[in-house]
Parts: sequence; structure tokens; C-alpha cells
Amino acid sequence: MCSRKCFRMPTLVICGVVLTIILVCITGITLTNSINISNIVKLREKVASDSAAANGGHQAAQTRAALVEQQYSTLQQHHLSRSDLNYIQAATHPKNLQRQLQQQQQQQLQQQQPNKIVIEIGLSNDSGPSSAPASSTLGSSSTGPRILQAAEALMEGNVDSISLPAAAPLTAATTSSAKSLENSQGSDTPHSHANTTNADITMGIADHNPGGIQFERRAHVKQMMEHAWHNYKLYAWGKNELRPLSQRPHSASIFGSYDLGATIVDGLDTLYIMGLEKEYREGRDWIERKFSLDNISAELSVFETNIRFVGGMLTLYAFTGDPLYKEKAQHVADKLLPAFQTPTGIPYALVNTKTGVAKNYGWASGGSSILSEFGTLHLEFAYLSDITGNPLYRERVQTIRQVLKEIEKPKGLYPNFLNPKTGKWGQLHMSLGALGDSYYEYLLKAWLQSGQTDEEAREMFDEAMLAILDKMVRTSPGGLTYVSDLKFDRLEHKMDHLACFSGGLFALGAATRQNDYTDKYMEVGKGITNTCHESYIRAPTQLGPEAFRFSEAVEARALRSQEKYYILRPETFESYFVLWRLTHDQKYRDWGWEAVLALEKHCRTAHGYCGLRNVYQQEPQKDDVQQSFFLAETLKYLYLLFSDDSVLPLDEWVFNTEAHPLPIKGANAYYRQAPVTLPVSNAS
Repeated sequence: MCSRKCFRMPTLVICGVVLTIILVCITGITLTNSINISNIVKLREKVASDSAAANGGHQAAQTRAALVEQQYSTLQQHHLSRSDLNYIQAATHPKNLQRQLQQQQQQQLQQQQPNKIVIEIGLSNDSGPSSAPASSTLGSSSTGPRILQAAEALMEGNVDSISLPAAAPLTAATTSSAKSLENSQGSDTPHSHANTTNADITMGIADHNPGGIQFERRAHVKQMMEHAWHNYKLYAWGKNELRPLSQRPHSASIFGSYDLGATIVDGLDTLYIMGLEKEYREGRDWIERKFSLDNISAELSVFETNIRFVGGMLTLYAFTGDPLYKEKAQHVADKLLPAFQTPTGIPYALVNTKTGVAKNYGWASGGSSILSEFGTLHLEFAYLSDITGNPLYRERVQTIRQVLKEIEKPKGLYPNFLNPKTGKWGQLHMSLGALGDSYYEYLLKAWLQSGQTDEEAREMFDEAMLAILDKMVRTSPGGLTYVSDLKFDRLEHKMDHLACFSGGLFALGAATRQNDYTDKYMEVGKGITNTCHESYIRAPTQLGPEAFRFSEAVEARALRSQEKYYILRPETFESYFVLWRLTHDQKYRDWGWEAVLALEKHCRTAHGYCGLRNVYQQEPQKDDVQQSFFLAETLKYLYLLFSDDSVLPLDEWVFNTEAHPLPIKGANAYYRQAPVTLPVSNAS
């Protein structure tokens, strides 16, 4: 009988062979997965680079070796977080149009030079006939993804060389290839291409440091949007807003208890931009089946209804060409028109959308209308006239413009109250915050929206800003720049959170025209944005109060209890976004990320997001309201802050005061202008 040693050796040999086979298999699988992951990473990076605009921004000259090394490093850093690049696969999506235009240009280049491929990046100096057409992007970095794409192509051996531009001057007048739809005006169908014309855009800031996408941060903001939307859908679908703690609709919102779906209409373009297709389809379906003001007997705010409902629908129409949105935008605007029936044409603040009866707030300075409300209609109504061919809407807001242009302004300033019957100012209270804010925003943006042809708007903007700089902008003892309210010639040394948008406004004014005020505008814009950031970081919650004050004893801090709350407001993040686009200073993205962490820590609940009653408490009480503008503005600006500049570039889009992007005429293929017709509305 054999001992156990007789078969020990064969057993060991067999085990060794089996183990070797297993190791070989594991090694093969690992290598295969590694190759697949590498290919996926490269594929997703190409999706990111495809989203870049066809026109580049200014890029300081670098050596080719340093460029490749830098972009390869970027690839390695972010290759694990590309799941948020799954944009809606529709021909009308902004990213897809850019991809189509880029592919056409590449095909043309290859046909012209079949044996040699050269990728040109950024702007060349316009020094002679041989210079390539330059493109102005207001600091937008379509260059970043193009560099990324070029670096990949170089590493893969798909190109012969990369052409880098010389450094551009800080201020340069450049020529933009403006996209239009000349052959398809008035069409609601998607377009795969656009004719090009040339338009001059004066730049104030050169793009010296193109960014790119901060994928992990942006993906986190996208997840926040999903959390907010899914809980709204679960507990308040079709209602206006959600109460996350109570897990029920917010019936005390500015739109009351009617089923107007304010969160749906307000947040839908954010879903579209983020590529949340399923959620977008749900919202569109609800609008098609349910949204109407025909049977709503309620006094609605003309201002709020315009910026959220009309603005939201117009953006969705621009994005998609879907006639549903144009029809709904016109439906809402027609319901607001009775408010304009005043002796001056200055509309009332409130209108009953069923009866047409309109009135002003009882508290508003002797029956006055409010500057920030009647002055914040121009972008939406002007664009609505252009896409419907009905001049009535533009005529209404142009009447408002003329009243404000011709009226005598005390010390060049606009008081916050104007009587719509007499055309006289109410009490002399001026503010770049509550009651005044967005009027000034719409002066600049009406000029931008027109393709910089509405000179009247730009002149009125500059005149107003110079008066504000002289009479209302101050520097605290600690060196903080702020915009004070002015009441009866007395500075209050208080700044509203609402006024924090003005950092971006001043900067945008500086970037879009070179004049004697450009440097001052940019200096003040950066200073105000920094001050608003200080109001955040000086609170234990790292979130800013509704208003904050300045004195010898305290700076950028709320003193009164009714000023210490935070209701998920976006204005500070809006300025971070604009300043990032115009300067590419990393601090603005870092400040935005600080705010994201603070929102997650203090405002997130199991069923949505709430505001805070006191930002100075370590464990603040929540207010149980998820504002619709949290989805429309706050999360959109944060998402765009971490996106590449080619996503809604600032030389192609203007954002209304509810962060709904509207296309710029003559520079954007989505403008979709219709032939002019006679007025057809019955609500005149």
C-alpha cells in the first residue's frame, strides 16, 4: 500500500498547473479591463472636447511638450468621474450643434489638406491677410477642451502638429463668427447647421487661462438637482414648491395653492442642461397636459410670472425649437398684458389672469409700481415678439423704456417707486438690491441680447452705473467694497444679498465694451463679489445672510434678526460664475465649492433642500421651503461654474434674472426669429 508521499508530488504539480492557468486568466482579464477603461476614458474625453465651441479663446503660448503633459495629467485626474457627460441626444441640444459645426469644419480642413493635419488652438493675432478668423468668447474657454482634444490626438499619432497662438493683448477688438438661421426664419424644427456672418464684438478681458470641467464637483451639483427634483415629484408634483420637512406642497408660495407647477417650469431648463433626460421628459409632458392659466382666478405677480414662466418657456423653446414652449410663453404673456393698461404704460404689479383686473401692492409708496418689477420685462417680451412675429410685446416694454429715459432722475439715480398713473417718482429710495436690482441688469442685457445694437440700453446702463458708483458704492474701513442703499440722500450702509449679483453685472459691463469706465467696472465687480463671499465665510454656517451691514464695529454681517436668514438664494453664486468665466481665477470655483459643502451640511434634508432661519447659529433651524429658484438659479449657476466655458458661452447667451438663458441675436443659431406680423393678441 502506497504511502501518502506516493501521490503528493503529482498533486502538487497539478495544483501548480491549475494555479498558473488561473493567474494567466486573471492577468488577461485585468489587462483587457485596463484597455477597456482606457478606451472609455478617451471616448468620454472626446465627448467633453466635442462640446467645445467651434471658436477658440485667447491662450498664452506654451511649448507643445508642456501642453501634452498638462492635458495628459488632466486626463488621469478626472478619468473616473465622467458619468455626467451623458447629454440628451437631440439635434437641438447646444452641445450637439457645436459638435456638428466642429465636424463640418474638420471635414473641410481635411479636404483642403488631405495629407497633413494641423490643429489650431485659440486666437491668432489679426495682423494680416494670413491670420485665421478670430473668435471672441467673453472669457469663455472653448479653447480648453480643444487643447485636450489636440493633446489626445497628438499622443495617438492622429495629427502632425499643433499650432499654438501668440499671447493676445488684454484688450482686443475681435471678430466673431456669428451664427444665424437666415434660411429658416420662424421655423420650429431643429436645425443641424447655421449660416455664418461676421459681427464685431469689443472685448475687455482676454482668455489667458482656459479651464475645462471640474467633473467631480459638477457631478455632485447634478446629484443635488436630482435629489431636489425627485422629492418635489414625490411630494408636490404639479404644485408650485415643496416643503421638504413636512413632505407636502408649499401652498404659501408667491403663486399660492394653484397647480401652476412653478418648480417644473422654473427647473426644466436646468434638467435639460444637465442632461437629465428622463426628468426633462416628465416635466415637458406635465406642461403639455396640465399647464394653463385659463381657469386660474388669482392675482399673480407680473414680474415673477414673467421671469419664471415666460422666461423658462422661452429658454426651452430656444434650446429645442419645440413649438409647445413658444405657445405656452405667449399664453402666459397674454395673460399679463392687461396690467399694462395704465395712463403711462407702466404696468401694475399684480394681475388677475382670469378677469384681467390689475393693481399695485398697497404698501408700495402711494400706489406705485416697483422699478425692479416693471423694469424687468424687456428681455422676455422683446424675444417673444421676435419669435412670434407679433410686435405687441416689444412695444409694451419699449414704452416703459421711453418713460424711464425721459423722466428726470434725481442726481442721475432711479428711485425704486414710480406711480403708473401720474408718471411721478414715489419716495426717494434707491437700491441695487431689493426693489431696484434687476432693472439695471436688464439694461445691460438688452443691449447684449440685441447683438449690441440697442445702444440706447447701453447708454442708459452706463449713465446709471456711473451715478451708482458715485453716490452708492463705498469701501468699508476694512477694505470691503459694497453698494449701500440710499434713502432721502442718506446712505444706509446696508447691502442686500440680492445685490450680490452686481459683482457679475459690473464685470460683464467691463468685459463687453472698452470705455473710460471699464477698469473701474471690473475693479468694483471683483470687490463686490469678494465682499459677498466675506458675508458667507463670516457666518458659522458658511452661508450668507439676507442683508449685511458695515460700520466701524462690524462689516459684512447681519445685525437685525430679520436679516439673518438664507433662503437658498443664488446671487452670490451668479457672480462667482460670471467672474470665473471672465477671469478664470480659480478662487471663484473654490468659493463655489465651499458653498456647495455648506448647502449639503445645513440645507439638505432627506426630502429636499430648505433655507435657514439664522445663518449665525451652529445648528440653524430650517425654514421648510424648497424655493423654485433653487433649481432654476442656484444649482444651475453652480453647475455652470464647474463646467467648461463652451456650455452656454457668454457671447451667445444672456441669462434673465431667473437664470434662464436667452439667445443673443445674430450670434446664436437658436434665436429662431419669425417674420413680423400684425398684432393678433386679444389681450391688449
